[in-house]
Amino acid sequence: MSNKSQSSRRKFLQQIGATGLFFTAGPLAGLAAEEKAEERIIRYDKRISPNDEIRVAVIGMGIMGHNDVRTALKVPGVRLVAACDLYTGRLDRAKELYGKDLFTTKEYRDILNRSDVDAVIIATSDNWHARITKDALQKGKAVYCEKPMVHKISEGLGVIEAQKASGKTMQVGSQRVSSIVYAKAHELYKAGEIGKLNMVNAIYDRQDALGAWQYTMPTDASPETVDWDRYIAGTHKIPYDLKKFFWWRNYRAFGTGVAGDLFVHLLSGTHVITDSLGPTKIFAAGQLSYWKDERDVPDVMTGIMQYPETSEHPAFELTLQVNFVSGTGGQEMIKFVGEEGTMEIGGSGLKVHHSIMPKVPGIGGWDALNTYPKAMQEQLLSDYNKKWSPEDRKRPTKPDIEYKRPQGFDEHLEHFTNFFDGMRTGKPVVEDASFGFRAAAPALACNDSYFEKKIINWDPVNMKVTKG
Repeated sequence: MSNKSQSSRRKFLQQIGATGLFFTAGPLAGLAAEEKAEERIIRYDKRISPNDEIRVAVIGMGIMGHNDVRTALKVPGVRLVAACDLYTGRLDRAKELYGKDLFTTKEYRDILNRSDVDAVIIATSDNWHARITKDALQKGKAVYCEKPMVHKISEGLGVIEAQKASGKTMQVGSQRVSSIVYAKAHELYKAGEIGKLNMVNAIYDRQDALGAWQYTMPTDASPETVDWDRYIAGTHKIPYDLKKFFWWRNYRAFGTGVAGDLFVHLLSGTHVITDSLGPTKIFAAGQLSYWKDERDVPDVMTGIMQYPETSEHPAFELTLQVNFVSGTGGQEMIKFVGEEGTMEIGGSGLKVHHSIMPKVPGIGGWDALNTYPKAMQEQLLSDYNKKWSPEDRKRPTKPDIEYKRPQGFDEHLEHFTNFFDGMRTGKPVVEDASFGFRAAAPALACNDSYFEKKIINWDPVNMKVTKG
């Protein structure tokens, strides 16, 4: 990430994490402060200005494409002018939603060749992200590309160069980067609220068929309604397979599995809070435990990453977990563990728990003391009591705090607002191509580690795989 981009992202986090936040603080009613975490409501107030009209087109009208368009159109001054998808039914649905005069096509280049398109939303299968992004940038379009930014690590630097050459705004769609909760977490982390960081534990579990990507199939899916040849263009020739089209996340040829789809969220969240450029060592293990539906990616995976000490953060270890058949019922959480406490971030807010060690080592209890001769025990206790005062032996205390996201706050909308602000003003966005690749590459390296059964060494500064 360039110094300008990183500085801009820091400024953005400071603005929505501090200036844009107002707090009401105090112990919860009827409970002693020392027995219950203090609760603070994060309040948010940001005016969205329409300025000049921005004409957008969407390429890929699946689940994320639909949601991205719906959110983008909430930003004043944004208008949908075209839609592209390889399944006829989704183009029909786009006209139902946005008018019969909406331009629709199965060829994405038709979109890029239109002079009335200022920006494209790319929400295709992962294998098309880099190709369409580069083509769009070369055509002078601003790009909002869903995560992961690339299908393969080897594609990343090419996308970054294409963005730089075009001078156009590009935002990668990992929306938590724009979350007010993550902005507050960034502020607390930088303020040393949990002491020196040493570990981050991140989980994204699910326990249902839809969460495991077994989406509802259309009744008319066939080679007549799906442009299969366009879908597999650039890959080896394979027969039409409706699962590989509608359930593409389950296949390595088209998607990136749990690592590229969900690890990347956990990585982008960790990076935005710590200002990290990424890990240097990556290892992953997993299995196909339950969803044996012909998918060729695991449904349970764990990643372990080592982050080196930098000017922005101390050395720490990151563990990543996705379990698609979790008896928890599903959970999403990132927990930052420091020497003086933890900061746990969920969908609706964050909790800070403090646990601070006393100045002095303990003596007695589960200790070797009572294994020594009695006279020696007494001498050791006497020396200890003379050296350390009762106050020195106490564990310092600090009240726990809970921060809640304000009702109605939408990080997805904030992310698109930032993208369109970047187009209108020329200011850097919060998740440019470099940030997007630095989150995507370690996630994709987890797939490489899993399938190749080896540790992947990564250079987070120069963004390339190394020999270690």
